[in-house]
Amino acid sequence: MKYVILIHSNPQPWGHPTSDYLDAHKALPADVRARLQGEFEQVMTELSANGELLGGEALGDPSGARLYRWRDGDPLVSDGPYSESKEHLAGFFLIDVDSQARAEQVAARFSGPDETVELRQLMWPGGDDQ
Repeated sequence: MKYVILIHSNPQPWGHPTSDYLDAHKALPADVRARLQGEFEQVMTELSANGELLGGEALGDPSGARLYRWRDGDPLVSDGPYSESKEHLAGFFLIDVDSQARAEQVAARFSGPDETVELRQLMWPGGDDQ
């Protein structure tokens, strides 16, 4: 079962890892920040070793996004991001796991202070969730 883990965040200034730029994360004691970083590295190592991590990328500053919409029969290009928001898509990870329960277990390990993690199953060709 393939899932995408979407990391939503809005650090100012924009940077990665986003947690390093968020006030709530920076306010944590150093030992807690170190523990969280270690846990993230552990889950990434585990996913890679298990063959469950298919890929992932950090995304650039949303202020540099370009939007393409269709209007009056032609593409209309405008500056992004997609919408005014307190959170923007900061990055994603693509995983392939045995069950939804495993996907939920993994996604929970990606969450942190002032960040939202979204878990979505990929659709198979033909449009059915499998």
